[in-house]
Amino acid sequence: MTVDIADFPLLALANTPEELRELPKDALPELCSELREFLLRSVSRSSGHLASGLGAVELTVALHYVYNTPVDRLVWDVGHQAYPHKILTGRRQQMHTIRQLDGLHPFPWREESPYDTLNVGHSSTSIGAALGMAIAAEKEGAGRKVAAVIGDGAMTAGMAFEALNHAGGLHPDMLVVLNDNDMSISENVGALNRYLSQLMSGRFYSSIREGGKKVLSSMPSVRELARRAEEHLKGMVVPGTLFEEFGFNYIGPIDGHDVDGLIETLKNMRQLKGPQLLHVITRKGKGYKPAEKDPIGYHGVPCFDPDEAELPKSSGKSVTFSSVFGDWLCDMAAQDPKLAAITPAMREGSGMVRFSKEYPEQYFDVAIAEQHAVTFAAGLAIESYHPVVAIYSSFLQRAYDQLIHDVALQNLPVLFAIDRAGIVGADGPTHQGAFDLGFLRTVPNMVVMTPSDENECRQMLYTGYQLQGPVAVRYPRGQGNGQPCEPQMQSIELGKGIIRHQGSKVAILCFGTLLQQAEPVAKEAGYTLVDMRFVKPLDEALLKELAQTHDYLVTLEENAIMGGAGSAVNEVLFQQGQVKPVLNLGLPDRFIEQGSQQQILERLGLDSQGITQSIEEFIR
Repeated sequence: MTVDIADFPLLALANTPEELRELPKDALPELCSELREFLLRSVSRSSGHLASGLGAVELTVALHYVYNTPVDRLVWDVGHQAYPHKILTGRRQQMHTIRQLDGLHPFPWREESPYDTLNVGHSSTSIGAALGMAIAAEKEGAGRKVAAVIGDGAMTAGMAFEALNHAGGLHPDMLVVLNDNDMSISENVGALNRYLSQLMSGRFYSSIREGGKKVLSSMPSVRELARRAEEHLKGMVVPGTLFEEFGFNYIGPIDGHDVDGLIETLKNMRQLKGPQLLHVITRKGKGYKPAEKDPIGYHGVPCFDPDEAELPKSSGKSVTFSSVFGDWLCDMAAQDPKLAAITPAMREGSGMVRFSKEYPEQYFDVAIAEQHAVTFAAGLAIESYHPVVAIYSSFLQRAYDQLIHDVALQNLPVLFAIDRAGIVGADGPTHQGAFDLGFLRTVPNMVVMTPSDENECRQMLYTGYQLQGPVAVRYPRGQGNGQPCEPQMQSIELGKGIIRHQGSKVAILCFGTLLQQAEPVAKEAGYTLVDMRFVKPLDEALLKELAQTHDYLVTLEENAIMGGAGSAVNEVLFQQGQVKPVLNLGLPDRFIEQGSQQQILERLGLDSQGITQSIEEFIR
């Protein structure tokens, strides 16, 4: 349901940045108010990311007003904060489709708009990409300007600093805007956040510096003393010192909600040579009191009524896999004081809120730093602690080298609790957990488990925790099938599958929660249904038995077919000399679009009807 643009007379005149730049400057504060209200109404009807965008309204308007986009390149980081950008770049009337099947992408997307210069979804990529664009502009003599906007905690990741270091060496003309809202999805953590938070000290220093310069300018004998005192004071309190050491000209911090001030500052900085960094202070959720009060809760929202004081509560009867993990973590910590739970800034999403409160000394949020999270876990494991890394499937991709080199190569007992495995739904291609089975099963020493329900997930986490080597337990986003979790934890036999329904002719080998989709298919057609449970090690004895007693084998997984669990089955059958028709069902060789989990499963033929149809066609 679209928002009526007639309620927003100024915004109606700014459907593109070109139209925005034709508006008088004194109209922009009112435009920002309308844009913020439009964003609130739109997201409340469609669901999506809200608080980050509310905080970036003035900054977005100012950037498009000053920079000649899309000729000038504007690079967004993460993308949570880019909803106002989408509204101002010709997609206003499609905002009600965002994150929905065949609708607008949830993040900036190059194929969607010439104003989107980089596909994003994961953090800390903007500075590196902007540097590449700036160097290209310099080589071509094109006169294009490049600006990167980084915020929502993305400055805590190593990639951002690698890019800053490189940019300081190359010294191109480019701007980095640090949108400092003191938040990622959870609260920002770490020394860098504390450093950037010394804003009062920064303002104090600025006033001293400017006033002191006026007084001392006519006193040459003490100029050098003043310079040294200034540098000493700067090193103690000013956030800019760090960036200046990287070779950036630092300006700020300034008010990120003063659109007039932003425009004047950006106009001046656009003309400067060399790498520039503008530090702006914003409030996540700005202009909507509930989001200002609870920026974590309003980071990503379902459909809701903006006039209500609270977001609607979930009415689901089943618990989520994330909460199963969180409860298991608390139960395990009660038994083992050497458990160490690690998250890369995803406390809420990974179900770790309760654990963080009940076991704060065993809880480690490393900020948006997936690579560090894994190597940090390796260090703990070396010293006989028992680390559990809670991480989304698509985020683990960013730490693959550390998983191989720092954990698996040394056969260290690190448990990876992999959330958001398989189809995640509305967050789309950047977040689909499509590849973890493929990239994990090739790593020596790894054990890889795929629970089919909530209780199996709990018992597999316990099983993996007991093993003396690297283990991954991967589970999907959202609710299970309502299977109650047994309070008692017990290890399950390593590498053993279970026949859930005995049939004939066709054996369906399921890896994970698609077992629920396959169960009615098997029972109605009289097929054998197997919960394989382990991708590595595979139950080779069971595979041999099934191949000998059935005419057809079907593998089913919520992972890329190429190189996944089905491929592992094919390899074992080949090694055994079993010549048997095998149908591999899973995710095709393409990046999977956004939409609800059920919509995507239906589109890919991984619902019950699709599975039935694929098997029947295969047999024919």
